[in-house]
Formats: sequence, C-alpha cells, structure tokens
Amino acid sequence: MAALDTAQPDMQTLSLHGNELKYLDIGHGPAVILIHGLLGSHHNWGPQIDTLSQRYRVIVPDLFGHGESDKPAGDYSISSHAATVRDLLHSLDITSATFVGHSLGGGIAMQTLYLFPELVERMVLIASGGLGPEVSPLLRAATLPGSEFVLPLMANRTVRGLTDLAIDRLDKLGLPLMSASSSEAWRSFGSVQDAGTRRAFLATARSVISFRGQTISATPHFANFPNIQAMLVWGARDSIIPNSHTENARAELPHGRVEIFERAGHFPHLDNPDRFDRIFTEFMRDCEAGASRPHLVAEA
Repeated sequence: MAALDTAQPDMQTLSLHGNELKYLDIGHGPAVILIHGLLGSHHNWGPQIDTLSQRYRVIVPDLFGHGESDKPAGDYSISSHAATVRDLLHSLDITSATFVGHSLGGGIAMQTLYLFPELVERMVLIASGGLGPEVSPLLRAATLPGSEFVLPLMANRTVRGLTDLAIDRLDKLGLPLMSASSSEAWRSFGSVQDAGTRRAFLATARSVISFRGQTISATPHFANFPNIQAMLVWGARDSIIPNSHTENARAELPHGRVEIFERAGHFPHLDNPDRFDRIFTEFMRDCEAGASRPHLVAEA
C-alpha cells in the first residue's frame, strides 16, 4: 500500500469559513495540484508526491470531509469542492496550475475548469468520475436509504482486523491477494468508521451518484474548452469506473491523450507509479512545447 514517507513535511492548515483544511505544499517550480477521490486523502498520492515534487511545486489537499481536514455538516457537492480548491490556490498566490484528479477528484478538476477556467492550465484525469453513468454497484448502493446504518457494520474494526490478518498471512506465504489498487481502496474504506467521514462520504456520493449510476456528466461542456490539454489514465481492470469512459471523452477532447494500464485497477498511478511518472513527464513536456498527441496507448 502506498503511503507518505515519514520524512516528508507535516501538513499545513488553511482556515476556510471556520473549518480547517489540511494540505501539503512541497517542491518548487510550476504548480501541480493532486486531488484525491471519494474516501481518499493525500495518502493516495504517495509515489507521486515523492517524484513530482522534485520538478514541480506539488499541492495536495485533504478535501473537506476527508483525511485530516475537518468534516463539517454542509455542502459536499463537486462545485463546493471546486470552490475549496480555488480558495486554497488563491491563499498560496497560485494563479494557475496543472490539475491531476483521481476518481471524484477528476470530476472536481473538470468542475474547476468549468467554474474557474483561469485556474486550470491542463488536466490529468485518472479513473475519473463524470464521464459516464456506469459506476460500481457498491457505490450505487451507498446512495440508498439506510446505507448510513449498514456502512459502520461493513467497516467494523473486528471484521476488518480479521480480513487484514488473512491478507497479511497470504502475503507472507508469497500469495499476495491484493494489488496496490485494492489495498488502497480497502484502506480508504476503513475511514467510514468515523462518523464525520461517513456523513461526508454519503453527502458527496449522493450529490453525484444515484441508484442508477453517476448523475453528472462533464462531456457536454468540453466544447467550451476546445484547446484544453488533457490526459486520461485508466486501469484496464478498474472495477469501480470502467475504462470505456475514456471513449466518451476522446471525441470531445481534440488535444487529449489516453493511457490504459493493462494490469492496473482503480488506482493505476499506484499500481504502476514508474509508468505514471514517465507519461506525466511526457505529457508536461508536450504541453510546454505546444504539441498535442491525440492517441490511445495500451501497455503492460
């Protein structure tokens, strides 16, 4: 499971409307903001924080309702999260940045482009929400009435402890059960034991998902941004959001690039961090050179 190195700086704090937003601000150079997904946190970006901060100024927030940030009762729509990202960048005197969003974070990146286009230089969307209705049945179930009573039972410490023990024993026997994607998803799900996190998770999920699937789509708005440079990164084995959603965006993004990681799941940047670093470097180099590479790449 990817995690932050203990030698890295402590998180900083921004007070917004009386609530504390925690974030990392590491490195120097052009600004890159990493936006995690539902139930995620800065821990979802461990390898990227280490590598990208060597070349860029990397900003990594824990969104409200997630990680170490406060979990107030209130608005958890993607527009609210986009406004939070805007406020964070303004507080750091960052006028624009490269946005890298995973899952829900991809939807937040696209909403930021729609609401505050001057902030978004380019986008990297990783297994992003907001590009089609299909989504995991588990997430659809989380929007149903009564799920707030079921989630604590599913994330019970005793149940998770027994599962963790079984996984650990299989690993020691040389029979790894979980990929980096699965491990990070399992770790993130454990956060719903906390009542505030659980409340924020349900509010966020219900703002973008119904029992029929995702309710918000960004693709109709891409026509307003014909020159946006974008890269879509997906795992071929993603069981949360299918990689077929890349096709929904490709036709609308003439300057888009699509990368499919064949042996990756919902966290392709964790399943293959070296490849992610390579293609991110290529993407940034091409953008800075004013080049576009609209093609599909599938690689093991």
